[in-house]
Amino acid sequence: MNIAALRERIRVAEVQEHEQGSLRAWLSQQLLQLHPAITPGDDPLDTLQRLAEGYIAEVPDTLEAAQAVADSANMRAQLLPVLKVAEAFFLQPPDLPADHQGMLALLDEAYLVHRLVEEVNDRYIAHGGEPLLPLDTTRANVIVHQLLGDTFANQLDLAVSTAVEGLAPESLFSSQTFDDFRQIIAQRGRIALWQDWPCLSRQLGVEIRLRETN
Repeated sequence: MNIAALRERIRVAEVQEHEQGSLRAWLSQQLLQLHPAITPGDDPLDTLQRLAEGYIAEVPDTLEAAQAVADSANMRAQLLPVLKVAEAFFLQPPDLPADHQGMLALLDEAYLVHRLVEEVNDRYIAHGGEPLLPLDTTRANVIVHQLLGDTFANQLDLAVSTAVEGLAPESLFSSQTFDDFRQIIAQRGRIALWQDWPCLSRQLGVEIRLRETN
């Protein structure tokens, strides 16, 4: 895992954003068509920019924390393939729109990473296990999906689904690997294993809320 390369990509993009403001300009356009269920508060543009920047910045922290857990909790076989695909999504993503540069390109790539985590977790939970990576990104992913637009976000979701088929096929959940994973969680306790795990919802704050719609 090359966590330093992930952070360097973000650093360079942040400098570019400070000079050009491309992400902020793009977000201002998306704000005009924001779904009414998403309420970004009194300063919607600032809130959306904080969301996007926090969502991107969480990627290396998430992968670094997961790598540390994998190395210390006998979970390398389960976690490392997921982490390597997530890293590749960020450093060598699928083709992105030509006008998605800088922080906007990283938003696309962060969406791929967080959706990968979400899909893998869903498969583990559906088969009676604990989340492999206990980070709840569902709400943030819904918001970023809507910002990116259904057509493009669905293309990214398809790339994630294809990757997950290889990382968590049905055969995995009848294997000794999955039984071993469940035993580790049962013996050590999920709270103890993940006590230092970064919480995405806390980092991004409560400024963006999903409200009930009739």
